[in-house]
Amino acid sequence: MNDLERMLNDIKMEVELTRHLIGKNALDARVMAAMGQVPRHKFLPADFRYLAYENGPAPIGSGQTISQPYIVALMSDLLATKPSDVILEIGTGSGYQAAILSKLVSQVYSIEIIEDLAIKASHRLQKLGYDNVSVRNDNGYFGWQEHAPFDGIIVTAAAPHIPQPLIDQLKVGARLVIPVGLPFAYQQLMVVEKMPNGDIDTQEILGVSFVPLTGVANTEDNRP
Repeated sequence: MNDLERMLNDIKMEVELTRHLIGKNALDARVMAAMGQVPRHKFLPADFRYLAYENGPAPIGSGQTISQPYIVALMSDLLATKPSDVILEIGTGSGYQAAILSKLVSQVYSIEIIEDLAIKASHRLQKLGYDNVSVRNDNGYFGWQEHAPFDGIIVTAAAPHIPQPLIDQLKVGARLVIPVGLPFAYQQLMVVEKMPNGDIDTQEILGVSFVPLTGVANTEDNRP
């Protein structure tokens, strides 16, 4: 068994262990296929590539991390994507989650607030041939209005609350997958769905630990 196969097996084991929380015995076959097609080691700094196929987070620089493979797979599954979808990602990081999504949907728009990470991720994704991913250096709290509404939105850092601009940019029936909670405290992975009558349905999935979503504080007053 090679490292990638071991990682996929670890994801399946995590699903089995958390099935009572996530409400399913297996993740979408399309998601698992995408996880098997994207070389995770290419999204890590050279010094940390030995961690590429371990089922845990790993440093990527600038105080940020690449998420645990199981969490990447689970969040991708919870989006319930279709091949024709256009997805917004908040928190590009290394570009790994965007690369997974690129295998599942038509177009991925990804926002990264840290300029160095945004530049590196954009170059990395282009070099590796993920041509349906566009990366922007900006404050993801406000989403990407020019391309809204989206068929789904995924946030890869913990927000203290669910950003209203992201809800506004969801299509009716679409999902927002987001960890919510304070930095270095209890956080809950949530699925937010915009209902046809305009109501917002929220579902708590399981406890998680993410780096904080930066650029959130006082943002309501900082942009028209």
